[in-house]
Amino acid sequence: MDLKETGETCGKHRVHRIMKTNNIKAIHGYKKPRVVNGRPSILAPNTLNREFKVTTPDTAWVTDITYIRTWQGWLYLAVVLDLFSRRVVGWSMKPTLAREIVLDALMMAVWRRKPTSRVLVHSDQGSQYGSDDWRRFCHHHNLEPSMSRRGNCWDNAVAESFFSSLKKERIKKRIYKTRDIARADIFDYIEVFYNRNRRHSHLGGLSPEAFEAASA
Repeated sequence: MDLKETGETCGKHRVHRIMKTNNIKAIHGYKKPRVVNGRPSILAPNTLNREFKVTTPDTAWVTDITYIRTWQGWLYLAVVLDLFSRRVVGWSMKPTLAREIVLDALMMAVWRRKPTSRVLVHSDQGSQYGSDDWRRFCHHHNLEPSMSRRGNCWDNAVAESFFSSLKKERIKKRIYKTRDIARADIFDYIEVFYNRNRRHSHLGGLSPEAFEAASA
């Protein structure tokens, strides 16, 4: 798609032949996680229930946390994605897993999107998402919490897919020298590459930003 956009005439089979001739291989994903049908949360129902296709922006967001390795210790990344466009609408990076990391990511999403209707916010059952501060913030900003079953990653598959893409396409199993270097590189991936340029088959080959512009 990138080649065609620049005027090059080609198709998938031609690209495949050229890759094979030059011993170029696509990056494969990480090992598929084991499915666990865990217990539902007692704090919030699984309202999303894997309904990952939505037809309007700011109807449902998903959020999660991942770990980034640096020689200074872990750097934790929390993101909020809009299911409509798969756009990262909020994120936060911190050296600890205190509940502020998820609140800051969600606050960024609310500040950027300024939703006018109630938004479903789906997460796993991590302690940060079960805190009183999280529930109060959601209530105050007209957000409806939804939670995956315990240990079932498929209930939050879109957020998991984003982290998989980040680690395959940018981090590539390396250990960053410092947290500041990691922050700068992950910021570049999210705001410069992923939101603006990364194509999604789910979006008809468009980037999240281009998909939202085309749907406006």
